[in-house]
Amino acid sequence: MGLLDRLQPSSQQAQRAVVPGLSLLHGEPHPRGVAETEQAQLFESLKARVQDRLLQRVDLSKIDEIGYGTVLADITKVINTLIAEDGILITDADRTSLIEVTINDILGLGPLEPLLQDNDISDILVNGASEVWVERKGILHRTEVHFRDEAHLLSIINRIVSRVGRRIDEASPMVDARLPDGSRVNAVIRPLAIDGAGLSIRRFGGHHFHMEDFIRNKTLSLEMADFLHAAVLTRLNILVSGGTGSGKTTLLNCLSSYLPANQRIITIEDAAELALQQPHVFRLEGRPPNVEGKGEVTIRDLFRNTLRMRPDRVIVGEVRGAEVLDMLQAMSTGHDGSMATIHANNPRDSLGRLEMMMLLSGIALPEKAMRQYIAAAINLIVHIARLSDGSRKVIKIAEITGMEGETVLTQDVFEYVTTGTNAVGKVIGQFRPTGTRPFYIERMSAAGVAPSPEMFQKAAEG
Repeated sequence: MGLLDRLQPSSQQAQRAVVPGLSLLHGEPHPRGVAETEQAQLFESLKARVQDRLLQRVDLSKIDEIGYGTVLADITKVINTLIAEDGILITDADRTSLIEVTINDILGLGPLEPLLQDNDISDILVNGASEVWVERKGILHRTEVHFRDEAHLLSIINRIVSRVGRRIDEASPMVDARLPDGSRVNAVIRPLAIDGAGLSIRRFGGHHFHMEDFIRNKTLSLEMADFLHAAVLTRLNILVSGGTGSGKTTLLNCLSSYLPANQRIITIEDAAELALQQPHVFRLEGRPPNVEGKGEVTIRDLFRNTLRMRPDRVIVGEVRGAEVLDMLQAMSTGHDGSMATIHANNPRDSLGRLEMMMLLSGIALPEKAMRQYIAAAINLIVHIARLSDGSRKVIKIAEITGMEGETVLTQDVFEYVTTGTNAVGKVIGQFRPTGTRPFYIERMSAAGVAPSPEMFQKAAEG
């Protein structure tokens, strides 16, 4: 659903093209011989005049007070006035397209709006004003979408970041932000972006995944989902690991759906993107420093404050720095059942990443002490990866079982084993239990949620 659909009742919508052609000609219908470039020029000229006149009539900074219905009425009135003044003949479909494009440019994300309505698109990647790529079903595709110029792209970027109280300029040329639907945004401008401003959007708003969707898409097996369900209800501390774009946040959202509705959940994120469905959720988001370099609120600051807010569960969108020490301390001292994500190539690598982050806390800890912290705090590591064919799979579910000397002990409970690729490059493989009896099976049994032991016995017998 586009912006225009949300601003007017469906009964008033006219059929319209995604890319407006706008057959404009003074005084007579558009003949076939007029070049498409002339159509585009006429359309851009009329759109620019509509926007200029609209900005004179409406203070868009007060849009919430004015109301979207009033803005839509003003846009329609301005378009009708200009068409009458210039004697332009325009079809109803083109008129509707002009209204929609104007709304997208003034209130939305301009030429990116149609892409945001496509729920098959997971990433939108803008490399300058004339190059826009999308990821659809794990594969990158270049689109025909483009901005008028870099100034147009910069205005869209500024609109995004200003809505969440952030800024981007030469003094601060990189920013993380989010869209109203929760999609994550990263923007980089000159002088860091040599060839012009860049914008990356990781979409979440159109993807309300549930664990059933993951099972149906063969991201994990039913047995793995049952085991994870039991792990959440047993209040195991879970770390979701994976590479960029592997689906860590989406998997974390799915795992959070298993949380009981009567518990208080607090989420901590650098840029808010989690979308929990429970009734008692309190969301916290970090804040970068202002133009004077003051006012920064880090994830570590938020975590320390969270422990004073009586949480039943704490969910950290991503651990990436010194806050990991506070998180591990909390997990091992009564705040069990917490979850977090981390960038890592495999479960064992995630343990090394945790150690490295603990060093950033400024507290000098012996290597063995850091590993004892990890072993006491984390119970389960769920590793998800994006394969060569674009599909996403939960590659391993591993338990941390304790320490032996200075080594953190782990054991794999489930794994995805690849056996090759087919003729079209699709990865072939299967999910299977490793045959190892889960270390936390007694704890699950005590909580009354243990999965059937047959699934593990079968693997051991097979």
